[in-house]
Amino acid sequence: MTACAIEPAAANDDNEDGQTPRTEYAITEDGEPPRTECAIAVNGNENGKTPRTECVITVDGSYAARLAQDGGSWFPERWTLDGPEPYAVPLPGNQPEEPGTEVQPMGDGRVLIRRFADGRHNFSLLYPTGPTTGELPLGAVECPGEETILRLLPPAPGGERAYALAVGPRSSAVWLVAGGAFGPEHLAEIPGRCSGGVWLDRTGRMLALDRELGGRTKAVVVDLGRGGEVSPLLQIADGSDDRLLLADPDSGLLLISSDAPSPGRARLGWGVLGSTFPVRFPECLRVPDCTVTPFAIQPGQVLTPECCGVALRIDGPMGGWVGVWRPAARQVQHLAAPEGWLAGSGLWTEAGELLLPYATANAPCGVARWAAAPRSGPLTGETEGPGGTGATGAGDAGPEGPEGGGGTAARSPESGPPEPVVARPVPLQQAPLGNLVTK
Repeated sequence: MTACAIEPAAANDDNEDGQTPRTEYAITEDGEPPRTECAIAVNGNENGKTPRTECVITVDGSYAARLAQDGGSWFPERWTLDGPEPYAVPLPGNQPEEPGTEVQPMGDGRVLIRRFADGRHNFSLLYPTGPTTGELPLGAVECPGEETILRLLPPAPGGERAYALAVGPRSSAVWLVAGGAFGPEHLAEIPGRCSGGVWLDRTGRMLALDRELGGRTKAVVVDLGRGGEVSPLLQIADGSDDRLLLADPDSGLLLISSDAPSPGRARLGWGVLGSTFPVRFPECLRVPDCTVTPFAIQPGQVLTPECCGVALRIDGPMGGWVGVWRPAARQVQHLAAPEGWLAGSGLWTEAGELLLPYATANAPCGVARWAAAPRSGPLTGETEGPGGTGATGAGDAGPEGPEGGGGTAARSPESGPPEPVVARPVPLQQAPLGNLVTK
């Protein structure tokens, strides 16, 4: 793989699967977890059930970006979310985009776009310039061979840089594709085929990837501040496939997929980064005949990871909806998704509001706000969009228990915040599974 000189962004991806940007990993009841878009291409295991994220949001929640459609033509669209009400700005180019084109918002309001043509992934920054769209070409990454797949990684903290993961037959590469000094920059080469991508800190240095090597998939940490040094993160059992789905840098809460408690069947569980407590797999996170995909964690709960709100996308035969769960709870609160929800996308605020972007014919740019009580009680909600707000109603919420369903709950320090430190992740192999598969 080589980085090409900066040049105008060219034609679009002509060999992708036609899906919009991906969501993270999901768990199904049948034990065959659907892959993310990146993992489908890597593993060749397309099953037609992969949930997709239709909207990508910056870490601080200021901006979002998506591919919108008008009359059968696709074009990038930027949403501003941190003002009095959300609004969208279309960023069409000289020609329609392909459905597989990826977009990602940057912290300054520009939108990164990845287009594919002739074996090269072309990157540009888009921004509004009056009636037209400005475009700043950043360069390209050339991926020789059809077996190498390149996808954007989730937005990095700070919003100043953007990264991509290129997965080849025997190794994977991390690229800095926006925010560098001289175009795309190769940062790290990792043995094995990687997928996923979760940031573990607020500086954009520690990146977790799910690496397939020797027939097993284990989450590892790539330290971008030390030349891409790789260290293990999840090793729950020697023969298990252990993936990291989401992480909150403030509390250290991790959402994990592993077949350790049920060999051959992936389960959704949780742990705490650097904790000596075991990984737990609550029974309430298993929804029969449904796919459960965690997509957002409540930030700011520094000393209480078990009280973080976790948003779940739940897809079943009768449609999709939103689930809200906390590690300290015995059950999931099920909420009706707002009409036009850009499924798989959303953001928690520190105050406990869950923001769900949606688009309908009458409200092409809206945000539904679900306010949760700190530890228990029903949720209340309102819908925010151009022209005012309106009620959306609460979900059918039940009381939450004080503990995580039969397992040993993670404890929190009793007094004042500790001195700030930069801690490296501790592999969870030291926290054995034991019998703590909770109900």
